Amino acid sequence: MNLLFRLAAIGLLLCAVRPSWAGEEIRPSVERNAAPSVQLDHYARFELKPVQLVPPYAGQETNEKARDSVQGNLQQGLGQWVAQRNAEPVQAEPARTLVIEPVIEKVRFISGGKRFFAGAFAGSSRILLRLRLTDAASGDVIAQPEFYQHARGMAGAWTVGGADNAMLARVASLARDYVAANYTTLAGGPTGWEE
Repeated sequence: MNLLFRLAAIGLLLCAVRPSWAGEEIRPSVERNAAPSVQLDHYARFELKPVQLVPPYAGQETNEKARDSVQGNLQQGLGQWVAQRNAEPVQAEPARTLVIEPVIEKVRFISGGKRFFAGAFAGSSRILLRLRLTDAASGDVIAQPEFYQHARGMAGAWTVGGADNAMLARVASLARDYVAANYTTLAGGPTGWEE
């Protein structure tokens, strides 16, 4: 009983000691992303930049780990797609290049340690990722789709952080799917928001 009381006290303390922005609402600005201004097959080469994490989220250990996980998931999905496209022969010279810059604009990631001690009391994890698609030669931005995912506190508690980590994989999958879907057609794509 004494151990259970201590674990509950630690969990409540973890919930109480949160940054001021932790309660901030994290949601996409639209329910569905617009299509890019041009089909992506107009580009022969693609450059995937490393994931950026903006202040006030940057520099915090948990958020940096979340960024690293999104980076790994993007490399496995979108990175492979980029590698396949770049391996194809160039049809016309000069070869146009599309730069893909992923930016985590907002994140609230609950680590496995917090989930272990605080469970559902630690709250929900949320992430908002934006891709900035830019023509390398002209600097024109052709699309800025955003992708949102969350993991509810109870799901995170039952999986001891597994649901929180799966959220990071899902947001990377949404980003990859948007780029692939708009390669040969102007389709737009979901943000991942659900009521």
